[in-house]
Amino acid sequence: MGRIKQLLACSECGQPASQWVGRCASCGAWGSIGERSHPAGLGRALAAVATLETEGGVEDRVSTGSAGVDRVLGGGIVPGSVTLLAGEPGIGKSTLLLHVVARLSVAGHACLLASGEESRAQVAGRAKRLGIDGAEIAFVPGRDLGDVIESARARRPFLLAVDSIQTLRDADSPSAAGGPGQVRACADALVGMAKSEGIAVLLTGHVTKDGDVAGPRTLEHAVDTVLSFEGDPHSGLRRLAGGKNRFGAEGEVAWFEMAPDGLAEVGPPGLGSPAGAVPGAATALPLAGRRAYALEVQALAVKTDGPARRQATGLDVRRFSLIAAVLERAGGVAIGRAELFGATAGGVRLEDPGADLAIAAALASSSTQRPPPESSAFVGELSLTGAVRPVHGMPQRLAAAAASGVATVFAPSPVPAADGVRVVPVGHVGDALRWSRKG
Repeated sequence: MGRIKQLLACSECGQPASQWVGRCASCGAWGSIGERSHPAGLGRALAAVATLETEGGVEDRVSTGSAGVDRVLGGGIVPGSVTLLAGEPGIGKSTLLLHVVARLSVAGHACLLASGEESRAQVAGRAKRLGIDGAEIAFVPGRDLGDVIESARARRPFLLAVDSIQTLRDADSPSAAGGPGQVRACADALVGMAKSEGIAVLLTGHVTKDGDVAGPRTLEHAVDTVLSFEGDPHSGLRRLAGGKNRFGAEGEVAWFEMAPDGLAEVGPPGLGSPAGAVPGAATALPLAGRRAYALEVQALAVKTDGPARRQATGLDVRRFSLIAAVLERAGGVAIGRAELFGATAGGVRLEDPGADLAIAAALASSSTQRPPPESSAFVGELSLTGAVRPVHGMPQRLAAAAASGVATVFAPSPVPAADGVRVVPVGHVGDALRWSRKG
């Protein structure tokens, strides 16, 4: 019989400990260090071993009924996969989840919805408001892990939708629901069930104020796919972005608009007319997955005698400040003694380095009160020396420019030819902003 080795570990986060301590050094929980036993190598049954040979060679996928969701997932839902849908409270995760469940049910795929945030009556009321027939959607309260897994194994649905992982609780764990230990235990149990039973699992999860998924970091490692659902809660525009994806490409994006009858898929936020008619506005051509779109970037420079603030909406404020510093030092635009404010149209989150040159153009335009050339756009990443670096996806960016009515694009060489768009090659930020210095 194998020798039993006693290990010390935190019951909240699972962090091993070499000796007993009153407080876990990893998660900070008090009184959570205890013994965890396991065999030291003997008396354990051997796991079944199989080869990697498959009949089809490619995993089957099931369409969600939404072209955008399918694209972000990599082509649809893979049976037995586990997907985490993360977003801020009130952003519309539950609504999107209900839409996916409803469309799959209409297509003949059995679904089980477990909600720990709303009662059956509340979910039914939401479905009615969205025009969804809930007769084919099975429901189970989603606060007890054992009940959820038992119901899933009994009904064997194609999809188990859990709203949310933070409200689910394992009765065998002493920690409170939503804590690191509970989230870890519940996620591990659901992943195990998905892989053993072939049931796809779609979880919703909250994010912190910093934009990170709430709970232990192992939650993101345990699941197969992580989707981010974001946007301004006061605006109707939402963005579904793919992060980690074991079954497809990362970085794909789908756009939705929140309406009274639910979420409707829309195209990327475009321009009513190309920016450039007013000072302080320039057009960027960011890449989102395999597609690009035209987006207006706005800037405001206000002279001040006090501390110069830097604020941005939809832009990384640190990147915004860096571009402003490069613009003053390498571009010759005096904005060091000015308060600078930046924003994107509609508050759309912009993280593409290829938008650096457009942000610089908007800042220079606001500072000099000279608008960029009419119907123009700017593409390029700025280095600390002011050099404009090439970015990938130029064919898609130029296609988006042509579709949005942009006539001229300032971009670093080499640039592919584009029908209907004139490309002005630039190598330095000063070359791209000569129009701002013309008297």
